[in-house]
Amino acid sequence: MKFINIFKVLFVILALSELTGCGTIHAMRNLEEGSGSTFMDMWDKWVKSEGDIAVATTWAVKVKPGVTTEDIENALNTVSADMNIKAVGVLPLSDELQARHPERKEKYLRVYSYCSPETARMMVDFSPAMAAFLPCRIVVAEKEDGLWLYTLNMDMMIKMGKKMPPELKVATMKVRDTIWAMMDKGSKGEF
Repeated sequence: MKFINIFKVLFVILALSELTGCGTIHAMRNLEEGSGSTFMDMWDKWVKSEGDIAVATTWAVKVKPGVTTEDIENALNTVSADMNIKAVGVLPLSDELQARHPERKEKYLRVYSYCSPETARMMVDFSPAMAAFLPCRIVVAEKEDGLWLYTLNMDMMIKMGKKMPPELKVATMKVRDTIWAMMDKGSKGEF
């Protein structure tokens, strides 16, 4: 742990020494409030995971014991409907793999996709590259210790990017809060 803290200090010193010129300081001024703490949270997860960028850039929630995949799906559908985010697709990967390999037992893996069309349009107008992150996804993955839910860390998307116009910020925070509520309710099977 002491090594990690020393490494963080050295990283900050090195980063600060590289900030002169090339627009880095200007870019940092354009970041949303909370970008520093979000970056450090992601950095800590990246280090703890020994460099797994997917761990650093996602949210993961373990599903409570006894909650079924049907409970999770019902919770996701209920929250998305209640909070007006459109379900736009389901990718039943484990079903497909099981059909391809009936001789083996596949662990559960399903991808649920959601979208707020108005927010998506505003976000892509603001930053066309954001289209690569559409639609929002929640993945239900079975691991050795049970079911888990995964999604993109939306705080990273909102806080570590350049400042958004107020109406876009409100809209993206609503989507962020909806996805988090879906993760929370889904992990508990509450609908």
